[in-house]
Amino acid sequence: MHSEPVGTHASLLSFRQTERVSTPIDPELLDFAVDIVKEAGRMTLEMFRAAELDIEHKLDGTPVTLADRRAERFIRERIEARFPDDGIHGEEEADKIGSSGRQWVIDPIDGTVSFTRGVGLYTNLLYLEDEHGPAIGVINVPAIDEVVAAGRGLGCKFNGVPCHVNHHATIKGSMLSTSGYDWWDRSLLDKVHDSGIGMRTWGDGYGYLLVATGRIEAMVDPTINLWDIAPCQVIISEAGGRWSAFDGSADPRKGSFVATNGHIHDQLLSVLQ
Repeated sequence: MHSEPVGTHASLLSFRQTERVSTPIDPELLDFAVDIVKEAGRMTLEMFRAAELDIEHKLDGTPVTLADRRAERFIRERIEARFPDDGIHGEEEADKIGSSGRQWVIDPIDGTVSFTRGVGLYTNLLYLEDEHGPAIGVINVPAIDEVVAAGRGLGCKFNGVPCHVNHHATIKGSMLSTSGYDWWDRSLLDKVHDSGIGMRTWGDGYGYLLVATGRIEAMVDPTINLWDIAPCQVIISEAGGRWSAFDGSADPRKGSFVATNGHIHDQLLSVLQ
């Protein structure tokens, strides 16, 4: 779910592009993350396309449902039970400051607009950062039973099978997805359109999953919150792709995000800039 770029909470985390030479994450920790995200996803399905769904609006105007809150509470409880000293930063609840040097980031439903309209491309997101940097990223799409998960040094897997970005090398013939056109400047849209790249809105977390699994070449969000893209730092890197803000820096605190197969990254940035 999107609103204004994150600012005040970004200082809680020290973001760095995942490096393959860093200390690999414990595979059991990755399994734990995948299990709790998938379970949270199953909980959201219980309210998906419900005949009556209460929708509230937060101060920034973005929608929130009981499913968002229940899913985040579930994930927080599982993390707190197993790792009581870890910090937690989530979209729907206050930050928990930890003492372990590790921090989790939760987006219980990324794409709440899709969820409330009965569109099955909403996702559940979970990210972990430790003393070495980005460590774990999970994107779960419960309505279509797709999950992509990555751990630092462990590669990226799609439904348990290793996956990677594709090797298309030019903007022409590539496909770009975005979460929506509301956050795009019209002149920027014209530039992207004129570049020859195809544009679709397989948006929110699902678009990043599509890049990691090689089905499209790029996912772009001109305006983004931390919890919307935190897992992509690990997922895109471990899938062999590349991510950055619009200015090319490896810092999602800039409030924009570009994920590609790597081959077209510089070409696309030249258009976006």
